[in-house]
Amino acid sequence: MHSVSIRPHIVDRVVARRGRLHLFDSLTPARTAMLVIDMQDTFCEPGAPAEVPTSRAIIQPINRLAAGLREAGGHVIFITHANSSTPKGSDWPGFFENFVAAEVRERTIESLAPGAPGQKVFEGLTVGPEDIEIIKNRYSALIPGSSPLERILRGLGVDTVLVTGTKTNVCCEATARDAMMMDFRVVMVSDATAALSDEEHRATLETIIQQFGDVLTVSECLQLLAKR
Repeated sequence: MHSVSIRPHIVDRVVARRGRLHLFDSLTPARTAMLVIDMQDTFCEPGAPAEVPTSRAIIQPINRLAAGLREAGGHVIFITHANSSTPKGSDWPGFFENFVAAEVRERTIESLAPGAPGQKVFEGLTVGPEDIEIIKNRYSALIPGSSPLERILRGLGVDTVLVTGTKTNVCCEATARDAMMMDFRVVMVSDATAALSDEEHRATLETIIQQFGDVLTVSECLQLLAKR
């Protein structure tokens, strides 16, 4: 788990701008969805082609928040990543051809193929029978064409998303940014997200709290859910 926090001068900036640090006084469980992003073998398993080692340290916090939200009557959505193969390699050539080195490209494409073992939710994570599982094919689960997430959230009457998973600064941040711009209330859960370094993790937390949503710990989220 990352051992960083938002720096004091960023806290001061946020308070000066909006008069308070945290945006929300409570969370209504029925209108809240926890997004568990990319906590799958491709990113979590030791030695995987896109391994994020710190992701394994957030399993317990994710399970704790998910259990509390389920008990309160909220929604838990597991979002895994997959890309289909094409004769030219992948349905996302702009990523695989430009951002993935040739020596690991084929292995990564194979791992992210629909139905491949890489899509399996990583061991130790608890998926409840009432939880929703969906697949995305871009960093953001909310960019048009990436996944059915927006339709699901609107259908459930959700107005608040708790963002968890990996990487903090890639798929979690991309989804959080789009959620805010689609008028969802956004919380980035600081101890239930993981990046490749403390610096990248903190950079996203500081970006989100300044412009896109709130940043809370698992304990703080559970406290707000209990205020219903």
